[in-house]
Amino acid sequence: MEIKNICCIGAGYVGGPTMSVIADRCPDIYVNVVDKNEERINLWNDKNLENLPIYEPGLDKIISRCRGKNLFFSTDIIKNISEADAIFISVNTPTKKRGLGAGQASDLKWVEACAREVAKYAKGYTIVIEKSTLPVKTAEVIKTILEASKSETEDTKSTFDVLSNPEFLAEGSAIKDLEEPDRVLIGGENKNAIYALTNVYKKWVPEEKILHTNIWSSELAKLTANAFLAQRISSINSIGAICEATGADVREVARAIGSDNRIGSKFLDSGPGFGGSCFKKDILNLVYLSNYFGLKEVGDFWEGVVKLNNWHQHRISKLIIKKLFGTVSGKKIHILGFAFKANTNDTRESSAINICKDLLEEGAILYIHDPKVNSLQISNDLGKSENLQLKSLTLHDDFNFEGEWVFSENLNDGFINADAVVVLTEWAEYSNINWIERAKSMRPPAWVFDARSIINPKEIKNANLNFWRIGDGAAM
Repeated sequence: MEIKNICCIGAGYVGGPTMSVIADRCPDIYVNVVDKNEERINLWNDKNLENLPIYEPGLDKIISRCRGKNLFFSTDIIKNISEADAIFISVNTPTKKRGLGAGQASDLKWVEACAREVAKYAKGYTIVIEKSTLPVKTAEVIKTILEASKSETEDTKSTFDVLSNPEFLAEGSAIKDLEEPDRVLIGGENKNAIYALTNVYKKWVPEEKILHTNIWSSELAKLTANAFLAQRISSINSIGAICEATGADVREVARAIGSDNRIGSKFLDSGPGFGGSCFKKDILNLVYLSNYFGLKEVGDFWEGVVKLNNWHQHRISKLIIKKLFGTVSGKKIHILGFAFKANTNDTRESSAINICKDLLEEGAILYIHDPKVNSLQISNDLGKSENLQLKSLTLHDDFNFEGEWVFSENLNDGFINADAVVVLTEWAEYSNINWIERAKSMRPPAWVFDARSIINPKEIKNANLNFWRIGDGAAM
């Protein structure tokens, strides 16, 4: 079988970029991305590429090359399902908020809804591909729904094969990860279906990087990859806390252990904690699965990774309060970065959310800047609207407020009369701040808290500012 027409259900952080790269590298394949969210689809179709719903370096260039040629964004789900040879399911799988497994298990209602729509509207033979991050045995659920609900008429009989093709994307470098992947994993039972999808990827991915497994191994591999990466982050952050207490420097420790080829140097940068849509959700899913299968000690191990990450975020906010004489009530703090990492506008599970909430709870006045995250998203994440009065206040007036925040559109405005600056996202522009100039407008004795290790300590010293850097005992 040759795949000529692809339908992807879900126009989010995975579906949009993945399908864009497939369309770009496979000009002979029609790629249709569908979503019930009309506003999101309109943004994907916006002539102004700066309005794309997702920011990823290089994505706008691909959209400009392919959109309207062999890449289409639509809300017409039924039509595109019925015409597709292969259907990718790339919808959200959030952690359940209620019922059995609440707080740990994945909520598969959207996946199940997709399977029912595919069963109802697909025609002839269709390959159904799991792209969302899913717990082990989800393919069995999809297959059961397809078999039980498949349409059958006098002329045609709908038949399906289910494959697992998990994404291994890092937000901020998703396009590069798609164009030059470490591996492409395809799990399934039917070899013909596996090779049909393999032939799509072979258009640009070396065949030795396309791995075939059974479907259960493929599903578990995605959860395991995220769990291992998150564990590394929690591990180095735990060592960073010890470094601060002992006078060591976590960057030097990381360089020393990273030179060991058994360990390697990646994911050894201490920071404010892991975020994004996958790490926490996937680990909690692994915890749920472990406990479900009676492996309590395994579940406890992985749950510890999440607990340490949460502790670490609150540790940073407590440290800021302690350095500012034990109180931040009425004090102005300039927050640099709200996205969970640079080169993305995604704030899901961002460390900035917990840290900012802690500071607001203590009465701080936050001026929040991020080059890609807008004020509406920050309001939603903090559960608190910005106080627009802060934008028009003169010097010292803002100290009459407590527990309020405002979006700082101009980076330099947030420094005026600030008691502290907190770097939470490693945007490149934060590395190039003229601290001698910015220090002139801050209220002494002012602090700079660098949770990303992107600031040169010598520049802070020359500006006569107090300095804390993650994992740096010497800076304490």
